[in-house]
Amino acid sequence: MFSSIKWRFIVVYFLLVFIAMSIVGVFIVNRLQNQQIEAVTQSMINSIEAISSTSSYFATENWLENQSQIQSTLNDWRFAQGETIYAIYDEDVPKILATSAKEDIYLIGKGALSYKFIDPQLVIDTFSGKISNAVITDEIEGKALKHIAYPVYSTSGQITGILYMTSDLSSVESTLSYTRSILARATLIALATTIFLGFLIANSITEPIRDVTKKAFEMSQGNFNQYVDVKSNDEIGQLASMFNQLTLKLNETIDEMELERSKLDTIFSYMEEGVIAVDKNGDLIHANPIGRKILNLEDSDIGENKYKLEPQNLGLLEIDYKNESTLNGEKLIEINGNVYKVKYAPYRNEQQSIEGIIIVYQDITQEHNLDKMRKEFVANVSHELKTPITTIKSYTETLMIEDLDEENRKKFLSVIDEECDRMSRLVRDLLQLSNIDYKKTKWNKKILCINEIIENTLSKLKIMADDKNIKLIFENEIDFYTYADKDGLEQVFQNIVSNSIKYTEENGWVKIKVYKGENLINIDIEDNGIGIPNEDKDRIFDRFYRVEKGRSRDLGGTGLGLSIAKEIVEAFGGEIQIESQLNIGTTVKIKLPLLEDKA
Repeated sequence: MFSSIKWRFIVVYFLLVFIAMSIVGVFIVNRLQNQQIEAVTQSMINSIEAISSTSSYFATENWLENQSQIQSTLNDWRFAQGETIYAIYDEDVPKILATSAKEDIYLIGKGALSYKFIDPQLVIDTFSGKISNAVITDEIEGKALKHIAYPVYSTSGQITGILYMTSDLSSVESTLSYTRSILARATLIALATTIFLGFLIANSITEPIRDVTKKAFEMSQGNFNQYVDVKSNDEIGQLASMFNQLTLKLNETIDEMELERSKLDTIFSYMEEGVIAVDKNGDLIHANPIGRKILNLEDSDIGENKYKLEPQNLGLLEIDYKNESTLNGEKLIEINGNVYKVKYAPYRNEQQSIEGIIIVYQDITQEHNLDKMRKEFVANVSHELKTPITTIKSYTETLMIEDLDEENRKKFLSVIDEECDRMSRLVRDLLQLSNIDYKKTKWNKKILCINEIIENTLSKLKIMADDKNIKLIFENEIDFYTYADKDGLEQVFQNIVSNSIKYTEENGWVKIKVYKGENLINIDIEDNGIGIPNEDKDRIFDRFYRVEKGRSRDLGGTGLGLSIAKEIVEAFGGEIQIESQLNIGTTVKIKLPLLEDKA
């Protein structure tokens, strides 16, 4: 309970008032007691002086001779209740000569200094010429009495006796007891009032503090929308105002941070590069969607001690946090068949100490493949041109040097002509691909009947098929129409059907089937030829790619026919695929947009 500032405040307030009231009470009681006793003392002295001055017998040299008169004076004097006076004479052996207390008459003339109501020391001191007084408590009855011994002088200035007076202080004690009772009740009332007022005052102080503490706890739990009521302009009110300003500023800062974080999250989420952050303990602390995809991570892997990445998992072979030069750089790596350019650099805390590294994965697979294809393309073109050029040059040199007969000369010139045609076809195909790539080809698109184009293509290739006794089969139910360029489509079908004839053994067959798909025209060109090995299927549409390079070249192919067919079909909004099994056959599937209103 006393750990609360409210109760400590109340207890301190209580103790302060209690101590103050106690000090004041003791002071008042002591002061009142002294005043009461002084008043009683002064009254007793006044009575003694009045008695001694009223009767001339007290001024005589020998009190014993005037004993009866002195006794009579004391008997006639009106004393207050509780007051008693004794006339004592004979300095050598003091004795009581007279007394106002009738019950003490028998003591007169006897040795009275041992009597319980007379202090011998006061008597002795008074005979020396001074007024002596004291407060003496009767141990038997427990009464407190005021004792005064007053010297009485004769006309000659000699002490003739002592008037010894006692006064019961019960009335003083009663007054003091009553005063103490009043002070005690006043103290209790003051303390009760103190506790009540202290509770109210403490509440007025601690309630705002508790409110601020409660709101601060809510903020520590993540609920930052907390405000306290400002009920005063004092220090507590200023504290509440500052808390509200802090909350407002904190919310503004959090909003700004959330906005920046949202921007960064959006950037990281939609950027093409993969970004991950790893601390120096190897814990994965951040990864954007692309980064998680590259490293095959889940959201649950992110966080302290959830997933540890070693340098080899990151594609970085050397990471040494003691050697900063290993924490910054870039390199090319391959992950799951994809090529990435990896850039990495350390991030630091406020003290500029390295806390970990940030790694950016840039997918350059396409660029890498294009560069590889470009190199292969250059090599293939060079190879394709080198052979006919070498042949032409060698035959031309022979014609220039040797004196050949007409038959051999024509034979050599025929070879040169064939090689020139071969280079011409190669250049023509390359120009066509270049024009398609750079959108320079101008297509004369119009509504075409697919069935008619296929029939025209088959009629042109019939002689080629008959030479190998290959049967051409065309299956169609109705006419299908599309919007495309006629020459382009004829080139596509001629390339594919001629390839089917070339790579089908004698007495085989080539089947063309046209049927309707979902808003598409499906054209399947199937043969029972030599087929395509599985390892070659993915590259069958690559430029200059041949399954059987020697045989393809012997058959007059440039290795560009299927590439050109694919580019043309895609230019018309279609697609082309190949399904094949080695030594069983090949099916080329072409899909073109269907004109429904012409179907």
